[in-house]
Amino acid sequence: MDRRRNVQAFSITAFALALPVAGAVWNTGQLDLHAWVNRWHASWCDAVMRTITHLADGLVPTAIAVFLLFIGTWRSFLMLGLSTGLSAIAVQLLKRQVFADHDRPVMFARDMPLLHLVDGVTMNHHFSFPSGHATCAFAMCLSFAVLGRRVGAAPAWAALAALLSFSRVYLSQHFTEDVLAGALLGTATGALVWALLYRSAWSRSPWLERRPWPQGRR
Repeated sequence: MDRRRNVQAFSITAFALALPVAGAVWNTGQLDLHAWVNRWHASWCDAVMRTITHLADGLVPTAIAVFLLFIGTWRSFLMLGLSTGLSAIAVQLLKRQVFADHDRPVMFARDMPLLHLVDGVTMNHHFSFPSGHATCAFAMCLSFAVLGRRVGAAPAWAALAALLSFSRVYLSQHFTEDVLAGALLGTATGALVWALLYRSAWSRSPWLERRPWPQGRR
């Protein structure tokens, strides 16, 4: 099974969620859009967003990938490991080599006097574009959509990725276009890794279905 329908369902859902966001970015100034989004906050939402944002900080997919070394196949390990690892490398290159002059929202607080900041969150100041958390969220959740097999779960994984990405805007760690670019990068990287592992000639290599840590090994 190549899981093509899973990738399609995830991508279609992600595109549907991203389309109105892209329209808002296109038609609204960066600071105006961020200030508008920032207006909508509540104490319970502060606590939720402050917590769930860490699900996409890189440690979670790393831990799960290591876990897959013990319970999964090389294919499942590489699907998650390569998707999140390669996308992380790409986003850091973009942040530091191409868009190094893009600052975070807190650097523009003087222009947004009513900016709401969540207590307990350490604010970042530089290397805003694209969002590493959004990139990780979409690469990770696309991998889960593929590995989970059920096509019906793919839209839910895309929605979770979008929620994790939105947490970065809610916390004023990123502008909306930062997470939009990260979502595109993470989805594209995950789709490329899926194509390599499930659709290419290399995907038929028998060792991909072997367990890195065979049962019974001591």
